[in-house]
Amino acid sequence: MRIIGGSFKGKKIHHPKDINTRPLKDLTKESIFNVINHSNKFNINLNQSIILDLFSGVGSFGIECISRGVKKVIFMENYSKVLPILKKNLQSLKSINNYKIIEKDIYDENIFSLFNYKFDIIFLDPPYKDKNFVKILSNIVNKQILNKDGIIILHRHKNEKDILPSNFKIIEEKKYGISKILFIKI
Repeated sequence: MRIIGGSFKGKKIHHPKDINTRPLKDLTKESIFNVINHSNKFNINLNQSIILDLFSGVGSFGIECISRGVKKVIFMENYSKVLPILKKNLQSLKSINNYKIIEKDIYDENIFSLFNYKFDIIFLDPPYKDKNFVKILSNIVNKQILNKDGIIILHRHKNEKDILPSNFKIIEEKKYGISKILFIKI
């Protein structure tokens, strides 16, 4: 697994041997950035964007964002077996400081109160079997942490039949292997 674009293109991303972590595949990641850069259904300027990477794991998505020149990335992860790898991957970039790691429970109702700014992209990559992520979506709305023109990118198993709250609109859906990526607006 590598960084596929931007200033750190080609740099290796370390990942755990543990089966509980499912790093974002390079093809899926590349496709996500193609949609971000070329979709006419939303307008995101990556260079000006602040990104929230929820269930960030080894940091594959957020690190790709950093490599592509985003303003800031907040990584949120609390799984003890993957946190050292996330930190190692970020430290290997050496010259960057436009990120923060939050090691807290994403399901804490008050977790989003930590932020004093809004996000342009919220990347949500919960475990495939996790059905509670809808609570996170509700918390995003309640705490108003997504910019008016921002998007949520949700990574799920292609066979999942998740029901989103009615105020969430899927504006694009892509399938890659066993994954599906939903681009969502509020």
